[in-house]
Amino acid sequence: MPSDGKKPVRVLLVGFHEVMRAGLRGFVGTRNMEIVGECQTIPCAVATAARLKPNVVLMEMLLPDGSGVEACRKILVENPAIHVLFLTALDNEDARIASLFAGADGYLLDNIGSAALLDAIENAAAGLSILDPLIFPPASPKLRAQSVHLARDSGLSRQEHRILLLVAEGKTNKEIGEALGLSGKTVKNYLSTVFQKLNVSRRSQAAVRFTQIISQ
Repeated sequence: MPSDGKKPVRVLLVGFHEVMRAGLRGFVGTRNMEIVGECQTIPCAVATAARLKPNVVLMEMLLPDGSGVEACRKILVENPAIHVLFLTALDNEDARIASLFAGADGYLLDNIGSAALLDAIENAAAGLSILDPLIFPPASPKLRAQSVHLARDSGLSRQEHRILLLVAEGKTNKEIGEALGLSGKTVKNYLSTVFQKLNVSRRSQAAVRFTQIISQ
């Protein structure tokens, strides 16, 4: 396993058929990462993530006992430091939005190249959002419409709503500042207020709150 002295990225696989899992095990070994566990069901995914504390959960959208979105949400509620990436054949806008609202760091189609997938896993482990603009267009009309409910119910100002929407689109503080003409420090201060109003402490938890609002 290649290594530059850093600890390997620990990956938990959730879902996928046997041939796919074998392929993932094979090329993951070409980078400084290791597969620490494999699950097929939601309870197994939640329990194993809590026990093994992987850096990244690589998950299929459709699981034998339900939706990967449900598993993602439950994993992050109990272990908010874990990063979740979806790898799926399901090219569907509702599924993409649901995964983002559940707190996932990325949504990738399973025709992605192996090198690009490994890059995505490494970037997710480093805390970067992995949103492919080809399959998750920024400023989706549906995303904007649904986010209005959150702003109204949570008492967010118009500017706070704009900032939270950009967070939901995977933008960094720097990118948000550039889009709205704000300094990075100002964006950080706004986010602190937004998180306080939503009663959360990090971006993935804010996404979970999005899910709770729009599902009402």
